[in-house]
Amino acid sequence: MSAEDPALPRLRALVRERLGVEPAALEPLHHGMALRRFYRVRLPAGVRPASAVARLEAPEDPARRPAGLPPEPPLEPLRSFLEAAGLPVPACLARDAEAGIELLEDVGPLTLGDAVAGASAAERTALYTEACDLVPRLQAVRDPGGTLPAFQRRLGPPFFDYKAEFFVRWSLPQALGRDPLPGEAAVVRAAFARVAEEAGAAPVRLSHRDLQSSNLLLRPGAPPGARLVMIDLQGAWLAPPEYDLVCLLRDSYVELAPEEQRAQLARVRPLLPDAPPSDVFLRRFELLTLTRKGKDHALFLYHASRGDARWLRFLPTTVRHLRAAAAAVADTDPRLGRLAELLSALPEQPCAR
Repeated sequence: MSAEDPALPRLRALVRERLGVEPAALEPLHHGMALRRFYRVRLPAGVRPASAVARLEAPEDPARRPAGLPPEPPLEPLRSFLEAAGLPVPACLARDAEAGIELLEDVGPLTLGDAVAGASAAERTALYTEACDLVPRLQAVRDPGGTLPAFQRRLGPPFFDYKAEFFVRWSLPQALGRDPLPGEAAVVRAAFARVAEEAGAAPVRLSHRDLQSSNLLLRPGAPPGARLVMIDLQGAWLAPPEYDLVCLLRDSYVELAPEEQRAQLARVRPLLPDAPPSDVFLRRFELLTLTRKGKDHALFLYHASRGDARWLRFLPTTVRHLRAAAAAVADTDPRLGRLAELLSALPEQPCAR
């Protein structure tokens, strides 16, 4: 029998102190790649709400953070700020900052990815329209005066360097069938540096940073246009206007057809506060796909090396996104062309080494 999570006594005490009831049950919830844990807190019959979700903070994995940069900030006060700005986030029922416990509104288990899996084409379009419409709303939010870490964090060269090294370490051997030679690793670093140059010249706005289907929940009973709730907010930062759209439309967990991607991009671009010219917008979308999906591909392999192979089933979609992005920009810069050549050999299924 496994030992109880040592944070659970404090969680039970928080429920008693703030909600005035004893929790009826604490059910572990599936979590993603982060080390933080989640529990569904069932409350006694007749109590409203009937349940809540407990979010228990944990130390970061240092292998997944660029060297020399601080860890992600806590959820508060960003959650409260976005809530006050009218963005759809879970309500906070109680928190214990010292213990790193947040007791949040239970929005339910249905993710955007789950919802579109069996949806009609019209419903899928409607849900992705609602999801993409969150991007200009986020980008319209302004810094409240230097009080929020999200506005001090920015996608910049250290993050692109980290993504390049992660791809070299975990993904490039898959394309080569062996460890990379120095010149082959340099191809990845040079291409990612080129993306960093163009991203560095772009305007930056508030970005969720991980706005993909698994981090959008559907609130039960909500009307169309107000169904989606954003979770996993703490990593928000300033990034080029295309970044969250890459996360949404080039999601490793939901593969949208190219025409669906193009339609949403054409629709949303004029709604963005900076409204980049179409050619610039589409080019940065492809460039940021290379670095974002390159990092994701490497991350799936990294977790598999640590015994968690759940993510390997998402490699094929990720590889197809990488190839599409590389093909779109390969002729525009020799550094990108050389990366495209390497990506053409990247297998959709992982190779044993």
